[in-house]
Amino acid sequence: MTKKITQTAGRKALGTFAPEFAHFNDDVLFGENWNNQDLDLKTRCLITVVALMAQGITDSSLKYHIQNAKDHGVTQKEMAAAITHVAFYAGWPKAWAVFNLAKEVYGEGASEATDKDRYQNTIFFPIGDPNDAYAQYFIGQSYLAPVSTEQVPIFNVTFEPGCRNNWHVHHAKSGGGQMLICVGGRGFYQEWGKDPIEMTPGMVVNIPAGVKHWHGAAPDSWFSHLAIEVAGEETSNEWMEPVDDAAYRKAVQ
Repeated sequence: MTKKITQTAGRKALGTFAPEFAHFNDDVLFGENWNNQDLDLKTRCLITVVALMAQGITDSSLKYHIQNAKDHGVTQKEMAAAITHVAFYAGWPKAWAVFNLAKEVYGEGASEATDKDRYQNTIFFPIGDPNDAYAQYFIGQSYLAPVSTEQVPIFNVTFEPGCRNNWHVHHAKSGGGQMLICVGGRGFYQEWGKDPIEMTPGMVVNIPAGVKHWHGAAPDSWFSHLAIEVAGEETSNEWMEPVDDAAYRKAVQ
């Protein structure tokens, strides 16, 4: 489920002075146009950056849209390629100005950029916040970002290299279970008594209720998957023993 784009900048800046303009900016431009489903948000963000660059607009509004593009899945490489391409049509000086803004937004090459920052630039969904509420059931650091909290709950779960969760079972009187959809990096899923399955972007794993399993990142890669809880009757989750280092190394070798 795509998060709805909202905007309040018009009313905050011009709500009293020019309320009609504020309405068009917040409710029509962003509220209606930006949420039109005929174009995906990633494409719409890139088009906006290109349009502003072509006009030579390199102020805070362009920086906002570059950040918006990053937040909706435009990687540093894609942004650099788009600016380079447009430079041949819109002008080299404009490209230099836009690159300076893009470097600030993406932070690539900056000493403060972390492995987590660089990984975030490779995936569409946000990494989110440290998964502190479930930290006791993980070895290593994990992160959690809600994608949908209505109708069908969906969360993006990200594991740092080597991070994995404990063995666990999704119980249900009927229905239940879980689906995992890999959206970034490389990881593993293993059911009790079976060989592990390597997970890469686009791969889907269906986990029936009552099956003991674990999932987590490869030793040398970050890993993200969407976790989708399957509706059922009297559902619950039972956490079990950790996947210790020896068992983990044996599983992923």
